[in-house]
Amino acid sequence: MIAIGSDHGGYALKQEILKHLEARQTEYKDFGCYDEASCDYPVYAKAVAKAILDGECELGILICGTGIGISITANKVAGIRAALCTDCFSAEATRQHNNANILCLGGRVVGSGLACKIVDTFLDTPFSNDERHIRRIHLIEE
Repeated sequence: MIAIGSDHGGYALKQEILKHLEARQTEYKDFGCYDEASCDYPVYAKAVAKAILDGECELGILICGTGIGISITANKVAGIRAALCTDCFSAEATRQHNNANILCLGGRVVGSGLACKIVDTFLDTPFSNDERHIRRIHLIEE
């Protein structure tokens, strides 16, 4: 199960990603927002992070206008490793090396076609389980 959330700046891209997730037959839970009315991205970042930490969802996707604010907020939650990605290489590397559990995107930065490819890469790439990466993740969490 994938947790997904956005603010008003990421709402339109979230709608495209939801269609893409349905086409891939990937289960998801939408934590809002539900329209383009101005709202506060930290609310949605925290809701998605909580769903992952509680085990309700395995991975998350967060979207705001740039992806920056929502990734900063998510990364303030202990146990969350949120990565702002604008290309497939970064999405693959952050899953393999950092075991990132939230993908962040900028709705005003990345077009829907590329965003869907980034989502696929993030969701389909496993963590490497290499000792050096495990060690580094522990160092991050200390």
